[in-house]
Amino acid sequence: MSVSPLSWVEINKNALVHNVRVCKNILSPKTKLCAVVKANAYGHGIVACSKTFLEAGADWLAVHALDEAEVLRKSGITAPMYIIGYVALSRLEQVIDLDCRMIVYNKETIDALAKIGKKVFVHIKVETGTHRQGVLLDQLPDFIDYVKKYPNIIIEGVSTHFANVEDTTNKAYYEEQMQEFKTAIDILEKKGFQNIMKHCAAAGAAFLFPESQFDMVRMGISLYGMWPSEKLHQAYQKLHPNDAVLLQTAFTWKARIAQIKEIPTGKFVGYGCTYQTDRPTMMAVVPIGYSDGYVRSLSGRSHVLVHGKQAPLLGRVSMNNIVIDITDIPETKLEDEVVLLGKQGDQEITSEMFAAWADTINYEIPTRVAVNVNMQIPRIIVD
Repeated sequence: MSVSPLSWVEINKNALVHNVRVCKNILSPKTKLCAVVKANAYGHGIVACSKTFLEAGADWLAVHALDEAEVLRKSGITAPMYIIGYVALSRLEQVIDLDCRMIVYNKETIDALAKIGKKVFVHIKVETGTHRQGVLLDQLPDFIDYVKKYPNIIIEGVSTHFANVEDTTNKAYYEEQMQEFKTAIDILEKKGFQNIMKHCAAAGAAFLFPESQFDMVRMGISLYGMWPSEKLHQAYQKLHPNDAVLLQTAFTWKARIAQIKEIPTGKFVGYGCTYQTDRPTMMAVVPIGYSDGYVRSLSGRSHVLVHGKQAPLLGRVSMNNIVIDITDIPETKLEDEVVLLGKQGDQEITSEMFAAWADTINYEIPTRVAVNVNMQIPRIIVD
C-alpha cells in the first residue's frame, strides 16, 4: 500500500472462493446459486466480492437497493442481478435500463412499470409468514391477473423468505411456510405459469432442508464464512455427522497503535470513570471507536489482539478511540498492528465472539464496519 491507514479491513479472496465451492456442493445440480451482496457484501466490499463469487461459480447476484445494482453494473458486471428491496416508483425505469430483475408485491409498482412500457422481468414475492414484503396468499390470484394484463411485465419467478430457520431446531414454522409457498406455486401454475423460477431458501434452509432449494438459493452469510447461527450449525452436524462443512472466515479488521504510556495504580481511564487501574498499567490508544463500527456496548467487555496475545479493553469505547491494556505485552511499539476482528498468531476473535460481547448477531458485525457507520475504512483483498 502506498498509504498506511490507521484502520483497514483485509478480505481473504481464497476464503471467499472456498465458501462458494462449499455452498455449491450442498446444492442439487439443477439449483442456481444466487450470491447475496447487499449491505456492501455484508461489509466485505460489494464489487470485489461480487466478481470473486461469480468467478468461483455463482450464477446470480442479489442486492437490496437499486444504487447497489448501479455500482455493480458500472464495474462491468453483467451477470443476472436480482433486487430484493423496494424500488421507488420514480426510479423503476433504471431497473430496466440496468437489466435487473426485481420483486413485486404492490399494484402501484405494476402500474408504474406498465406506463414505462419496456420489457421487465419480475418475481412475485409471496407472504408466507415473515410478514414483511409480499402478497398475501388469498390476494395472490387477483395480483397475478393484474400483472398479466400488461404484456411488457414478464413474471419470471416467485419467491418467499423463511422467518424461523436459524433460531430454532423446531421446524414446525418452516413447514407451515413451505406449505404456503407450495400453495402459491399451485396458484401460479393454474394461472398458466408452469415453468417460472421458484426460490425461497437462504443459507439456513438450504443446508437443513434440501427440498427448499427449488430452482435457486439465495446464499448470504455462509459465502462470507459464517454460519447463520450456532444452533443451525449444530443441527446440520447432527444430520450429517460424516459431512464436515468447513467455512472459512474472510474478514479481518485491523488498526494501529497511536500512543503508548504508563499510568499509575488508582487512575481512571476514559469517560465516566468506569475503569480504575489496580496496578501500574501500560496502556495503548487505538484510533477506532463507535463511529467506525466498534460499538459502545463493547465497553469493558472485549479484547483485541496484539502480537498474538489478548489485550483487554479499558473503560468505555468513545467515538474515535479505545484504550487497551498492554502491560503483559511489553514488546508492543507505536503503530504496531492490532487485530480487532480476525486471527493473529494462534488467537482469533470471531464474529460470533464479537457479537456475544455486543449482544447482537454475527451478521451485524462486519456489516457495521462498512455500511451503516463509516465507508472510509479501506478494504484490501489478500490471498
